[in-house]
Amino acid sequence: MLDSSEQSLPHPAEPLPLEPMDPQLKWIQPGGGVICHLEIAWGGFRRWWLKTFRRGYVKRMAELRKGEFNGCPHEVLDSRDVKFHRNQGGYFWEPADDPFRWRDKIPFARSGLCELFVFSQITFGPAIALTCWLTCPCSASLPSPARTVAWLGVTTLTVIGLLIVWFFRNPPRAIPAAPGLIVSPADGKIVAIDEIEHDEFLGGPAVQIGIFLSIFNVHINRAPVAGRVIGLRYRPGKYLNALRPESARENEQLAVRMQETEFPFRRYIVRQITGAIARRIVCWLKPGDSMARGEQFGMIKLGSRTELVLPREAALKLRVQLGDTVKAGKSILAEFES
Repeated sequence: MLDSSEQSLPHPAEPLPLEPMDPQLKWIQPGGGVICHLEIAWGGFRRWWLKTFRRGYVKRMAELRKGEFNGCPHEVLDSRDVKFHRNQGGYFWEPADDPFRWRDKIPFARSGLCELFVFSQITFGPAIALTCWLTCPCSASLPSPARTVAWLGVTTLTVIGLLIVWFFRNPPRAIPAAPGLIVSPADGKIVAIDEIEHDEFLGGPAVQIGIFLSIFNVHINRAPVAGRVIGLRYRPGKYLNALRPESARENEQLAVRMQETEFPFRRYIVRQITGAIARRIVCWLKPGDSMARGEQFGMIKLGSRTELVLPREAALKLRVQLGDTVKAGKSILAEFES
């Protein structure tokens, strides 16, 4: 809990002007990755197939399309084509006109569906094939030690596959509705609560809360408060273990700079930081986007760190301490008492 004698942070009387989009953010996964490049390559084939064999569908989707320009580096035929470039603005479809909107309702992260598919093929595929061979009469002559090793391989592949499925889960969350609450932007463990003398964006003293996400946590990031995105700052970097304090300074990271949509227009920063295993930050926001409290805006794939920077005021009361386990959009990290 903060000292009530501390001077309150002054707030702007009106919303801040938007910052220009960080030129490094050409798409929603700035660190790249083999899987997403495979998905992009598949998109090129898919567009050819649609234009060749499903011209009626292509025409209908073009008639339903909204937006003034194409923000993608390729042709846009349906909503799948804007997946990796939705932070650039441009074409979009209303939910009722989007035939792939149902993918947002499945209990897995939509931005990780391709990884989920590929890794499932790599793990469950060989496990099933090996199981079929081991139960087939043709393997009856296999020595017992070799059979034991083979079954161990089946078990290992199955466990790895299940862990990957578990990692990309996206369970529903009940978001607290009471005013003044600040919810966690990530699942994980509170590993740092630091006071900052002056933060450039917040314009004064701040409190920084660090959350470590293991590979067993849900990795979806959510908005801590209802707010508007003022700007984004991306910085390439190292891939140190996210438990190490220096990872917050040296690892690849993306900072979402946002401001409350209502008076007193407090400012916040949510910082996505990679880890030793997680090397893929995903964020589909752009300056000017508005988010409700607890709304999803991105993820970090395979273990990482998320930080929340909030203004230090006399009215701010922290509701967590070091070692606490929190859930994104559900756990209350702090609140501003009136």
